[in-house]
Amino acid sequence: MGEICQTYGMPQIQLVEWIREKYVAIEEDLDEGGRRRWAGAEARSLGWGGITAVAEATGISDRTIRTGIQELDDAKAIPADKQRHPGGGRRAREIEQPKLITALEALVDPVTRGNPCCPLRWTCKSTYSLERELKLQGYHVSSTKIGQLLRSQGYSLQAKRKTVEGKQHPDRDAQFEYINKRVKAFLRAKQPAISIDTKKKEPPGNMKNGGKSYQPKGKPTKVSTHDFPNKELGKAVPYGVYDIALNEAGVSIGVSHDTAEFAIAAIQRWWSKMGKKRYPEAKRLLITADCGGSNSPRTRLWRWELQKFSNKTGLKVELCHYPPGTSKWNKIEHRLFCHITRNWQGVPLESYEIVVNLIGSTKTKEGLEVHAWLDESLYEKSRKISDYLLAEIQIKRNVFHGEWNYQILPLK
Repeated sequence: MGEICQTYGMPQIQLVEWIREKYVAIEEDLDEGGRRRWAGAEARSLGWGGITAVAEATGISDRTIRTGIQELDDAKAIPADKQRHPGGGRRAREIEQPKLITALEALVDPVTRGNPCCPLRWTCKSTYSLERELKLQGYHVSSTKIGQLLRSQGYSLQAKRKTVEGKQHPDRDAQFEYINKRVKAFLRAKQPAISIDTKKKEPPGNMKNGGKSYQPKGKPTKVSTHDFPNKELGKAVPYGVYDIALNEAGVSIGVSHDTAEFAIAAIQRWWSKMGKKRYPEAKRLLITADCGGSNSPRTRLWRWELQKFSNKTGLKVELCHYPPGTSKWNKIEHRLFCHITRNWQGVPLESYEIVVNLIGSTKTKEGLEVHAWLDESLYEKSRKISDYLLAEIQIKRNVFHGEWNYQILPLK
């Protein structure tokens, strides 16, 4: 360093500052290889002690500077689009350990690729768990590298999807087509077509409700530690009636049991408050429903209450039921209930009033409008309908699956 200072006739500190100024001026225009070779060229031009001076001025290690000098003298120059010679750096873990990916897949999917009795068969397969198990098997790999390997093999984090419907009826698709055809026919004739179902029962009380809502920072809503239902409050039973043509719904929130009598009372309430105003010339009503619960076609009480509704309104009521195990395709599920769940997420359902107001305030940008009413009537479970009353029902079954498709005609 001293010899360089004598050569250039300047103090050591001034020489270092001189080199630093030149480096700072061009640093942003250089890539890794350019910095390395510039430092090598500068050090070589300074002569003995140049490496030390450049390293002190730029912060580049002396080893890197020597590499830059070697590259300047090397006949086999690095290609213009590369920063280093091919093969530089540590080899990838999967190359060092050829069986690593096979071992990883055996842990992630033991049923199809590995041993069904492997240690992680019944545990959460996080990257940290996989790292521990692979290290026990003698592999050297980090949790970050495991995530990269899984993505490279086509894996990704996924939630379960409810698509397996179980045993399907042979006429499943044919029934869907029939329902679609009947709905279109009613809409063309400007007759009401509704979709009905019961939403999941909710126990009122200061309990945690799934989802999040905006609150002042550090002040979350406090709810009960345990979600034990209050027997005195019972359960809120939302029964929805969705108008397919007008994209609006009426929801009755019951405080008793989900029975066929309650279901028809909800339909009657919708008709009295909304339906007959929207369809003053209506002669028929189409109802699409699933095959179970309070609106099951096998239930005598359901058919008897439908007859009473038909007699009272004078409407011919046509029923189309979805095949068993396909209730999620009922339009009310994805046009009404999902939006109610989104609207009240994170809000404790402390009382029936809150449930009614939250359901009634549900709206969407597509124009969904929801009306909600509290039904405080008590409905008796297991109510029996005698053979005598059953014989009075004016039912007309369709040739195609009459157990699913039928009409209830008003008594004259």
